[in-house]
Amino acid sequence: MRIQTYFIILVSLLVGLGIGIPCLLGDMRVLHLYVLEGGIVLILVYLVFFYGKLVKPMNTIGNGMELLREQDFSSRLSPVGQYDSDRIVKIFNRMMDQLKSERLRLREQNHFLDLLIQASPMGVVITSFDEKVTQLNPMAVRMLGIEVSEIEGKKLEQVDCPLAQELAGIELEHTSVVRLNDANVYKCTHSYFIDSGFPHPFFLIERMTDEVMKAEKKAYEKVIRMIAHEVNNTTAGITSTLDTVEQALAEEQGMEDFCEVMRVCIERCYSMSNFITRFADVVKIPEPTLVPANLNEVAEGCARFMEGMCNDHQVTLRVECSPEVGMVNLDPALFEQVVVNIIKNAVESIASSETLPAGQGLVVVRTLAPATLEVEDNGPGISKETESKLFSPFFSTKPNGQGIGLIFIREVLSRHKCTFSLRTYNDGLTRFRISFV
Repeated sequence: MRIQTYFIILVSLLVGLGIGIPCLLGDMRVLHLYVLEGGIVLILVYLVFFYGKLVKPMNTIGNGMELLREQDFSSRLSPVGQYDSDRIVKIFNRMMDQLKSERLRLREQNHFLDLLIQASPMGVVITSFDEKVTQLNPMAVRMLGIEVSEIEGKKLEQVDCPLAQELAGIELEHTSVVRLNDANVYKCTHSYFIDSGFPHPFFLIERMTDEVMKAEKKAYEKVIRMIAHEVNNTTAGITSTLDTVEQALAEEQGMEDFCEVMRVCIERCYSMSNFITRFADVVKIPEPTLVPANLNEVAEGCARFMEGMCNDHQVTLRVECSPEVGMVNLDPALFEQVVVNIIKNAVESIASSETLPAGQGLVVVRTLAPATLEVEDNGPGISKETESKLFSPFFSTKPNGQGIGLIFIREVLSRHKCTFSLRTYNDGLTRFRISFV
């Protein structure tokens, strides 16, 4: 029961006593009765004074407690005119000012950190205790290449995304460099922060593609130039000497076999020189001259150009163009060379298959809205181990491959600002997908 209630009960008892005494003590002397009634009146006056000095301040402090419970830091208590109570009111009001300032500071700080995370060039993925994704910033959505609804509330290993699969395999407090099938390289860190005494796991994803590509290009450019210089100089001298010797021997009798050997050696030197020149051409890829072009027409033109090779390998080539695909900016010569190389790789992959019956090979050149070109084949597919190495310099799965085709494709598409990927999907089909930003 509250103090105010006790006070009301006490006042009621005194008033009742003051009224009942004259009835109960009717024969009492008038003077004594007046004295007794006067004492009761004095007690009532004192209680009123007591109410103002104690009960009212207690109610005021109780109201302050209600403000704290409701977390209403904008309201203040008014002084009650009692020294000790007013000291408490001043301390309470000062505390409320500090709490309000602290709350505003934390709110502004949290808002600033939230804006910083949203604008961060690094991807941030926060997971719950059961490893389900609870939050991710726009950069993480862009890196993963999926919608937020497709990943929130799910475990990373349940998401159909190569980067998410790689993140799921990183242990807590470990960092891993991941190279994906779209030539992108990411530095991924799995760590945690403490909030309210509990650890919250999160992933940081840093895109390192540009830095790695620049470093790789600088390295292989230097190696290619050095090798090309030495090989071309050497083969030029050898070819000149062999040609002179071959001409001298041609004038002698019975030297036809030696002359034939000399001609074979000369042709071999020219082949070696051409081989090295092909590597050097990768370094000399020109900057694309972008002009508006119809993506459907580009796809159809490249398919027509590759029909002969497909027929030779008994591979069916089909073109599926979406009428909703319009004009894109590209360099026709460079981009057509990229598409031709992709179709060629698909046909060669089908031709090398030992399980696919002859005549069952299929390559589909497809365009999708808004601006995507896709080359699909039903070849043997690409293993997970191979996917991460596809766009590495000089890597090839072909027995006689030189590993420069995909490097050329990567360089051209990167200069076109395209996003691309090459992978074998769950349906067993391999797709090289190119999307214009």
